[in-house]
Amino acid sequence: MLRGRGPRTRAELISLTGLSRPTISSALTELSTAGLVTEVLGPPAGGRPAGVFRLTRKAGLAVGVDIGRRHLRVAIADLGHEILASQAIRLDRDADDHPFSALDLATQQVDKVLAAVGGSRAEVVGVGLGIPAPVTLDGRIGSPTLLPAWADLVPEEELANRLGGLTVRVDNDANLGALAEHTWGAGRDCADLVYVKIATGIGAGIVLDGRLYRGSAGTAGELGHVTLDASGPICRCGNRGCLELTAGGRALLAQAGVRDLDVLAQRAIAGDPGCRRLLLDAGRHLGIALGGLLNLINPDRIVVGEFAGHKTTTRLLLEPLRRGLAETAMAAAVDAVEVVQADLGERAAALGGVALALGVDRA
Repeated sequence: MLRGRGPRTRAELISLTGLSRPTISSALTELSTAGLVTEVLGPPAGGRPAGVFRLTRKAGLAVGVDIGRRHLRVAIADLGHEILASQAIRLDRDADDHPFSALDLATQQVDKVLAAVGGSRAEVVGVGLGIPAPVTLDGRIGSPTLLPAWADLVPEEELANRLGGLTVRVDNDANLGALAEHTWGAGRDCADLVYVKIATGIGAGIVLDGRLYRGSAGTAGELGHVTLDASGPICRCGNRGCLELTAGGRALLAQAGVRDLDVLAQRAIAGDPGCRRLLLDAGRHLGIALGGLLNLINPDRIVVGEFAGHKTTTRLLLEPLRRGLAETAMAAAVDAVEVVQADLGERAAALGGVALALGVDRA
């Protein structure tokens, strides 16, 4: 429970586990004697500080890996939910087309970041891997046309073999973003939320009643492939008129005539009218697609991830997104939902990988 839920008081552990006070006290004493748990004073409860128990560094480390199209990030935390390091590198080759080299590089980066915190593979209890594609419950690519070079791979097995048999779990990067924001970010006090990731593609992670929702096959949240125009152009997923064709990174780059989302973002920030219009239109289309989701699940909050690593460009999307919601969702649902920026920025998917390794989604 401490690994999945993070630091907790004795009373919270009793409530969460259903175990008796003597049983919890005995277990905490045993863990403390072994050096696996430490007690710190938390905020006052009823006039005096409450003791909060957390797992120590001796209990082990959790690793998160985020493989994007042109980036790779590794994050490491102890089992007490303290983030120890997060490092990102740019990729020379498109990871979508070169899975083996991306996985080889991920292995090297895991070892490098472990060394930076004075750790080793022997301390790692789990690794969470995020990739930009739907992932089925058995760890396979849910739509081969979206990531064809990865289609025949089982990513968690590939990375586990490279890391000497460490336990690896894999999920879609938007799901991991939702898990991270719900655990440490803009959704940590929220039971029902939708996290939106806008990059080369568009994805969403859904948390319902405090739990990550994956759907019956594991592929829930493919927001980018919601159909806006059933007679529209054909998408790479094989369907027509998907949201990605108007609001996804590939579409925006093609319309802007630039090769990098960072360039597009910088131009929009600088006031380029064409680039700003592209983002404003993308925000509205995003809101239109989210409106249907709002009607179906009625979340408390929509958390919008950073666009190309820029908070300013993300803010540009919010107002047109709200207008798009108003066009397609019921008024009561629109009035009830908060639309906010994410807290964790570009670290979200890697930190979600850490959360996956910690078992936050199972606690």
